[in-house]
Amino acid sequence: MSFRVRLTRDAEADLDRLFEFVLERELARDSGDLSLAEQALAAIQAAFTTLKTSPFTCRKAGRSPFLRELIIPFGPSGYVALIEIESATDVVVIAVRYQLEDDYH
Repeated sequence: MSFRVRLTRDAEADLDRLFEFVLERELARDSGDLSLAEQALAAIQAAFTTLKTSPFTCRKAGRSPFLRELIIPFGPSGYVALIEIESATDVVVIAVRYQLEDDYH
């Protein structure tokens, strides 16, 4: 079985925000790695491909068995994506955050 994965506009905005955050942080460092922002985005997008085959392996996020969190390791912490399994064929990424952020934005 294969699921279709789509991102909400908020999730797409989150990816832009996270990319800009990493880029700005690295620009502020004397020896910053400007490719780190692209690497982080690539890690997030690669993790989304796992949703095509196994979204139910993500940890539950609330009372609904269809609302889940995908943990995305990257560097010393990583990212968390809030997902909803909408049907037997569709998964939607609702939001993405840095693991050290308080909550989804």
